[in-house]
Amino acid sequence: MAAPSKASGGRYPEKWSPSKRMIFEWRGLPEDTRPDRAISIGDVLGKLLPKLGLDTRIKEADIMAAWKGIVGDFIAQHSKPERLVAGTLMIRVIQPSVRYELDRTWKPQIIAKLREQFGEKMIRDIKFIL
Repeated sequence: MAAPSKASGGRYPEKWSPSKRMIFEWRGLPEDTRPDRAISIGDVLGKLLPKLGLDTRIKEADIMAAWKGIVGDFIAQHSKPERLVAGTLMIRVIQPSVRYELDRTWKPQIIAKLREQFGEKMIRDIKFIL
């Protein structure tokens, strides 16, 4: 690599073409960055999603997709999971009688099935809302 020029303030070698210099300025990194510094997108997202609170959004989508299989056709027609807030799954129901029946009779079984599929820590409770 040639010595950095004084005209460039010592930031890049004289032999670099104008386009290479522009890329250097735009990136803020030398053109010959080491490949061992590369990080896979999966690793970055794995660390970033929990910090942004988006990992629960992914789990919410999984729960919504699996809802019918967990509770069956009849209950799925009369209820819909809406959101997961601090381990509590909010379930929208269509009428008070369905809410009463689900809350009093089916709640423990639904929680058990959800925990079995999504883990003990993900679902702590469910709340039925009109």
